[in-house]
Amino acid sequence: MSSRGSGSYDEKVDIKDGVSGVAVSELPPHHVAFTNDQVDTAAQLVAGQDFDLDPAEGARIRKKIDWHILPMMCMLYWVQFMDKTTLGSSAILGIRQAAHLTTNQYNWLGTIFYLSYLVFEYPQNLALQRFPVGKWMSINIFVWAVALCSHAACKSFASLFVVRLILGMCEGSITAGFMIVSSMFYTRTEQTLRVGYWFLMNGTAQIISGFISFGALHISTPKFEPWQWLMVITGSITLCNAIAYWFFFPDSPTNAWFLTPDERAKAVQRIKGNQTGVENKHFKLEQVREALLDPKTWLFALFSAVDNIPNSLTNQRQIIVSSFGFTALQTTLLGCVDGMIEIVTIYVGVTIAAKFKDSRAYVGAVFFIPNLLGVLLVNLLPWSDKVGLLFGQWLTGVGTTGFVLSLSWLSSVTAGHTKRVTVNAIMLIAYCVGNAAAPFMWQAKYQPRNHIPWTIIGISYVVCPILMLIIRWLLARENRRRDAEPVDDRYDDVYVEITTPDGKKIEKKVSKEFLDLTDIENRDFRYVL
Repeated sequence: MSSRGSGSYDEKVDIKDGVSGVAVSELPPHHVAFTNDQVDTAAQLVAGQDFDLDPAEGARIRKKIDWHILPMMCMLYWVQFMDKTTLGSSAILGIRQAAHLTTNQYNWLGTIFYLSYLVFEYPQNLALQRFPVGKWMSINIFVWAVALCSHAACKSFASLFVVRLILGMCEGSITAGFMIVSSMFYTRTEQTLRVGYWFLMNGTAQIISGFISFGALHISTPKFEPWQWLMVITGSITLCNAIAYWFFFPDSPTNAWFLTPDERAKAVQRIKGNQTGVENKHFKLEQVREALLDPKTWLFALFSAVDNIPNSLTNQRQIIVSSFGFTALQTTLLGCVDGMIEIVTIYVGVTIAAKFKDSRAYVGAVFFIPNLLGVLLVNLLPWSDKVGLLFGQWLTGVGTTGFVLSLSWLSSVTAGHTKRVTVNAIMLIAYCVGNAAAPFMWQAKYQPRNHIPWTIIGISYVVCPILMLIIRWLLARENRRRDAEPVDDRYDDVYVEITTPDGKKIEKKVSKEFLDLTDIENRDFRYVL
């Protein structure tokens, strides 16, 4: 591995048989080039090319990418959230009675999902690096579809425990996979919006799941209860997604089936400014080490863990609403409002963050304020004021925007593919820790007011915006430090060996952005805030 000084090499003389490059056999004996497994997969595609992409052409390609992958990402994120919350929906459809579940056992079914998610998260990220992303996600979607349908056959805590474990194991590939795909196809500003678009499908899932639950509640069949119908219906929808992903979801812009070879090169060139490349299938231990020693990795992880303690409301929300005095039918339909709040607030939040430069932390912090107000209302209003209590609970859904922004932010401030999958895994493992621990707050002895769990949730909503602002301060300080450094030209003249169709080995120049450098190695990298 080496880079050559500009005074010792003139690319203009490297034209052999119409190909920009020099035959490897003709190189001076001291020369060593980057090997293919050291650089980004896009390096082979754009090596030797250095052109300015026309903005109109870039916009056309972005729209084409949006049209082919964004609907599939949104659809799957809707499905995975709906599947994840079927336990909460089934709670008022009879699953607790049918499986003879105690309060503690019901909480464990929520926890085991996230414990399984936690244990398998890093292996899932390594698999996403090693195997084609679309195909690997498709396999996981298929397995969890089967597991979800199998819920309908479960009549005990033990059997439900097993299928929930399988769900957590498989669904761990989705958010991680989507974070990788978003960074492959989109610029850093576009990632903020696109991550928001697919994440707000959680709200859509709550609405559609509410109507599916409403329909299931009215299905009357002997020996097959409404909660079982819910599992079969949602599992079947998931199975259709698995098939679609196998055949139509791309693994990378370098081989996307809907792009021409020329468009693939332009799609890669379009994200050059990210300085994060596309992907690298070679596992680099040194990047893992760097990820573990990088302070921002653990600050994002701490934010993720604390922010997801309130996410235990996912499986508790309908139980809490019904405890306000609403019927099962009213509770099911009121769940749709939660979804609408999440859709609107995420869309508004990511739009503002994308419009105003370096505003992610500020926007995320502000959106936690309504959450705090909601916690105060639920804790302080009289129990007889069920409408006020309901509005308080609805307000706690506004701050989801902060977590959405943190996902796109993490992808935008991390470079080096192995490092990126490592920090993604650490953040999602922390997400699991918060989700796995939190259900045990909801003890029968705290009902009906649940002051203890609501107080813990309120503390989480105070800590999270503070963490976002600390991360912003650290990254801004690092940007100022790099601005003051002398120009780093170590990677400005680097070449990769490729083989032409006639078998001739040549070298082509590779831009620094596609060398699979980490954000710390690349001193030209600037953190978005």
